[in-house]
Amino acid sequence: MLSSLRPALVLVALFTLLLGVAYPLGVTGVSQVVFPAQANGSLIRDEAGEVRGSALIGQPFSEARYLYPRPSAAGDGYDASASSGSNLGPLNPDLASRVQADADALRAQLGDGPIPADAVTASASGLDPHISPAYALGQAERIAGARGVATGDVEAVIRNHTEGRFLGLFGQPRVNVLQTNLALDARFGGA
Repeated sequence: MLSSLRPALVLVALFTLLLGVAYPLGVTGVSQVVFPAQANGSLIRDEAGEVRGSALIGQPFSEARYLYPRPSAAGDGYDASASSGSNLGPLNPDLASRVQADADALRAQLGDGPIPADAVTASASGLDPHISPAYALGQAERIAGARGVATGDVEAVIRNHTEGRFLGLFGQPRVNVLQTNLALDARFGGA
């Protein structure tokens, strides 16, 4: 029995070192060399070099001079420790009343035009950092009024920060809310 236990313990130790230490260190080392920004969290820094957030995790913005993000179902809103969807189905009356309330608030702000779906629906994680260009451009007039600048100037910043489809084929055009809000502060002044 002892003779069969020794090879098993040696293999456990060997595979622990190989798969539990060497492989993770190797993958981490390669990712630091090949994709350093992504390996370190895709951090976004302001002009002073301060970390303001990640390009991959949404943040709440409620001041009129900023782009508003998608609604969040994560905890009290954009709570990364409670990341999840609401799990409310499309026929759930709670979801329907929340979407209707959000749509009514946006219509009061934007007028009677069409409302982009991402303006009233949360993402699956509740932490989506992007909004559609239509939703972003629909907020330009409010942002321009709050900042005392021309709407066309705000639209230019939004268009400059609109990301296209990946490889020209995959996904949808999108606007990163944090990056665009930092660009608005850099262009027109702000905190």
